[in-house]
Amino acid sequence: MNTFCIGKFPIGTQYMPMRKNTYLCTVKDIHKTFNNSGDLVRTSYVATHEFCGQTITESDVTETTIARGVIHMTENMRKKEKHA
Repeated sequence: MNTFCIGKFPIGTQYMPMRKNTYLCTVKDIHKTFNNSGDLVRTSYVATHEFCGQTITESDVTETTIARGVIHMTENMRKKEKHA
């Protein structure tokens, strides 16, 4: 197992960014940056979503964006369950 591709959110995690027009994003890859000493400096994610039949790729998504999006998605699901 490749230990470099493990982040706080695994590949395949789905979330909805907190925007006016929300859409479902999926984490596709994890990018980690190390300095010369071998210390982890930065972790960013690659995510994709659909727009007008095209796959849009965002290459610099932070953990905070995904964390807020996961919470936003669960809140939307709860609201839909209450109305149903």
